[in-house]
Parts: sequence; C-alpha cells; structure tokens
Amino acid sequence: MTCAGCQGSGMKISMRHLGANMIQQMQHPCNECKGTGETISDKDRCPQCKGEKVVQQKKVLEVHVEKGMQNGQKITFPGEADEAPDTVTGDIVFVLQQKEHPKFKRKGEDLFVEHTLSLTEALCGFQFAPTHLDSRQLLIKSNPGEVVKPDSYKAINDEGMPMYQRPFMKGKLYIHFTVVFPESLTLDQVKALETILPARPVSQLTDMELDECEETTLHDVNIEEETRRRQQAQQEAYDEDDEMPGGAQRVQCGQQ
Repeated sequence: MTCAGCQGSGMKISMRHLGANMIQQMQHPCNECKGTGETISDKDRCPQCKGEKVVQQKKVLEVHVEKGMQNGQKITFPGEADEAPDTVTGDIVFVLQQKEHPKFKRKGEDLFVEHTLSLTEALCGFQFAPTHLDSRQLLIKSNPGEVVKPDSYKAINDEGMPMYQRPFMKGKLYIHFTVVFPESLTLDQVKALETILPARPVSQLTDMELDECEETTLHDVNIEEETRRRQQAQQEAYDEDDEMPGGAQRVQCGQQ
C-alpha cells in the first residue's frame, strides 16, 4: 500500500529553526518505507524476503574461453547482474587477462620466441626441438649452406595462435635469432678461417700512406652506461651554472 508517512513519494520534508526568523528546510528519505513509497503490513510480509522484494542467491556461471580469444576480450552474461525492483537487470562481464609466458610472446595471432645460436651454428647449420604451447615438439633446422645473421627473424606458418572463431586457422611462429660470437681467436684459428672465408677487402691506401696515418687503440665500451654517465655530467654542469657563487642571481638585460 502507499506509504502514509510520505504519501508515496519516498521522501519527507522536515523543518529546523536556525535562529530568529530563520528556518531550514531539508529533504530526506522516508524512514517508514525506506524511500520506496510503499509499505507492507506485517501479516502480508513475505517470510522469505522480509518485504525487501529481493533475496540473496548463489549461482555458478560457467565461462567458456574459446580458442584465439585476445587479452582484454569480454565474455558477457546478459541479465545475470543483481536484480532490483522497477529496474532493468544488468549484465555480468568477464574480462580476460592473459598471463605472460616465460618463453613465448603473443602479438595478436602470432607468437614470438627467442633463440640463441653459437657462431658455428649460425655459419654451419643448426637444429633444435622446442616444446610448443600444446606440448608438441617442433623440429627446427636450417637449410644446408644457409647462414643466419645476428638479429634476424625466421617464420613458421600455422604454428602461431589459433584465430578467434576460426580455430583451424593459425598465425605464424616467429623466431628471433641472437648469435653469440667468441671472445677471441688464436692466430692459428684466424689463419684457418682466412682460408675458408671470403678474402679481406684490399686496402685502398699505399704502404707510404699507411705509415703516415696515426695509429689508434680500440677498447670495449658499454654504450648505455656511457650515455647515462654523459647525461648525468651534463645535468650536474647545468645545476652548477644555476647556482652562482655568493648567492648572486643572474641579471637580465633591461628593456627600452
């Protein structure tokens, strides 16, 4: 029935005297019907929901993640959110979050994997058998006489991720090769390599011109550390310029 306290509006208006000739008018939810505008007598009250019109219920939702679904993709259960009187029930939305894999990296429908080769493998051929995500072992080997360059990529068709709603079609598996060079070679190894590898390019300078050149010495360097150190030195020099001795401040030119 309609609440007698608020006449069905769900709100009540109260007055409060603040002082001489001053009255404050406030609006607040009705405490008799809890803002609903309706009341139920105790004898007619539902014993299950206690007149609240809704009850707590547990429900198991089974989420099916299809092959090829992407990170951040949503799975929606329409009309499964909390229900309330006189309102449209919302949806429950599951958002997929893809875990990082220690070996494979996913980019859309393609997979990327890193592999390190020795210089011998890069020049003379290689063969390895990695375990795929579905526990299959793939035999990957180079073609006879093929040379793998550092920082190069090779691709294997149909060994990437399955495509969403097209599970029989797959992306590519990309292999990024890193070649590890030996730290040094003996003189005998150098001579042996010179007999196998293409000849060195002939110098365009004469012996007399070479004698006039100033000889230099190469040394190893960490370019990232060098760049960081240089930037730090430039910042310190800039800070020193800002702090002039004796607390003096820079004087700007006047205007005419």
